[in-house]
Amino acid sequence: MSKLEIHFELVGETCACLQARPERGLNYTTPDLDLQRKIWHLAQQLRQQYSCRDIVPGMNNLTVIFDPSQDEGELWLSRLRQHWNEAKATNFQQRRIVIPTHYGGDHGPDLQVVAEHAELSPHEVVRLHSEAHYTVYFLGFQPGFAYMGGLPQRLTCPRRAEPRLLVPAGSVGIGGSQTGIYPSQSPGGWQLIAWTSITLFDPSLAAPSLLMPGDLVRFSVESCDV
Repeated sequence: MSKLEIHFELVGETCACLQARPERGLNYTTPDLDLQRKIWHLAQQLRQQYSCRDIVPGMNNLTVIFDPSQDEGELWLSRLRQHWNEAKATNFQQRRIVIPTHYGGDHGPDLQVVAEHAELSPHEVVRLHSEAHYTVYFLGFQPGFAYMGGLPQRLTCPRRAEPRLLVPAGSVGIGGSQTGIYPSQSPGGWQLIAWTSITLFDPSLAAPSLLMPGDLVRFSVESCDV
């Protein structure tokens, strides 16, 4: 984190941002979990203390969307600076979530592909994937889609050369060194190894997304068809 500079800036009339950037001349690309934990803790603090339209933690950044008729942008920049200087990564309160999962067969049509790439049996892929603990780094691609790090290195697998036009909601996939779950049906190129019936995103709820940045996720084996 010592090689990063923290910038506070307004983006338009309704957004205030905190952005961690590499020092001049450096090329920072490696995710920093301590930095992310400070950002997630900052998001928790702001949600508890202030009213605004949205707070969006991302990779190396946090964006506050506020109502300019209620608050001035400079006020939000001041709040971000103050809370960031007081925040500690160890203060982040992490949630633990278990996802019931059906592996293989029609639920995981690419399980064999991942197994062959890793030079493992399908059963070993299921064991490694379900024993690991994953951290949600950020949400993106579609509402409620969580990019999760912590995939065992042995299971790292390239995305499909030709994406599917329709991936069923609940499909569990591997894309590179991450795993994720499709909250709704959509096109997609990740290797599908499993499926869950759990609802990932419900816009009628006060908190529509089941998974939030910073959550610790584990997949439990409900069935395995290999």
